[in-house]
Amino acid sequence: MSNHTSLSQAEELKDKIIEWRRHLHKHPELSFEEYKTAEFVKEKLEKLDFEIEYPVAKTGLVATLKGKTEGPTVALRADMDALPIQEEGETEYKSTVDGVGHLCGHDAHTAILLGAAHIISENPPERGNIKLLFQPAEEGYGGADVMVQEGALKNPDVDAVAGLHVHPTIKTGETSITEGFATACTDSFDIKIIGKGGHAAHPHLSIDPIAISSTVIASLQQIVSRNIDPLENIVLTIGKIEGGFARNVIAPEVTLEGTVRLLNPELRPKVKETMHEYLNGITSGMGASYELEYTYGYPSVFNDPALIPTLRTTVDKILGEGQLLDVNASMGGEDFSYFAREVPGVFFRLGTNGGEDTAYPNHHPKFNVDEDALHYGAAILSQFAFDYLDIN
Repeated sequence: MSNHTSLSQAEELKDKIIEWRRHLHKHPELSFEEYKTAEFVKEKLEKLDFEIEYPVAKTGLVATLKGKTEGPTVALRADMDALPIQEEGETEYKSTVDGVGHLCGHDAHTAILLGAAHIISENPPERGNIKLLFQPAEEGYGGADVMVQEGALKNPDVDAVAGLHVHPTIKTGETSITEGFATACTDSFDIKIIGKGGHAAHPHLSIDPIAISSTVIASLQQIVSRNIDPLENIVLTIGKIEGGFARNVIAPEVTLEGTVRLLNPELRPKVKETMHEYLNGITSGMGASYELEYTYGYPSVFNDPALIPTLRTTVDKILGEGQLLDVNASMGGEDFSYFAREVPGVFFRLGTNGGEDTAYPNHHPKFNVDEDALHYGAAILSQFAFDYLDIN
């Protein structure tokens, strides 16, 4: 392929990609409910030359285009689910589903990968294979993990995987990448402080879990500031506290809910163990007890340093030199990490900020993307696949 083929073909597909994205935007579906979305994607793919596996992970699809001779397999991924958020933007393609909206850009991801599918179908690889992963349930349900468990990276075995995320922090015409750990592990915890209820006028006859919780909340922050190397990236947030009945009643128990975000997955056991130590010391010293449920969420996305030069070359071809920016990691989560944990992966941000209307952050009720950026995504993904197969 020439250096300009993917971009020129993507430009020809630009209106179609926008049309597909708007259709998906008007008809959003939540995690593991993407039946109509999957049918829409399947209908488009059936007109091309891919071998289609459906369903995978309940509502996902895998499409494979095999080359003329054996070689490595590269996979490209798009997530398809929407969010349980009421859209507030006023566009002609606004969500038609009450309380559900594509406010993170997965509609764009799906349309972009459909565009890449058309480019790849018109330029089948001479050697090796290209696999497309249309994934359900990224928004908190780990659809990528389910796809891995159901063999999406097998038959043929995937050697590398690439994905993108539209992002309003980057201008249209630019992309960004973080080498190594790029997103955070998204762990969660539930704590119950168990005291002894009673009358507020007689606190000495009770064990006040609300008072104890205030000590717990303040003390747990010291895990970050005093127990972890300050050069490590870690955040511990308690986002919800619930307990009590009335102003003159000491409650018998209080519940706390929170999240731990960290880049280095090797720190997860240490954080969990230290939380137990703090909670045990505080509650036993104050006559109470506790329960802690610590749940591992998405792992960190690890961008393989060996793949970034290929991506940089690809972006140079499509957008011009210097348009793949090196940026710091994000403490947000992304279940592309399940793919990149199994095989070398690279995950980059596609700039979709074309002005004020497309500058709202992901998950904002008015989130939108600059549609002039979408064909760039299709060109980069398809070109990356070609470039990877050319050099491996």
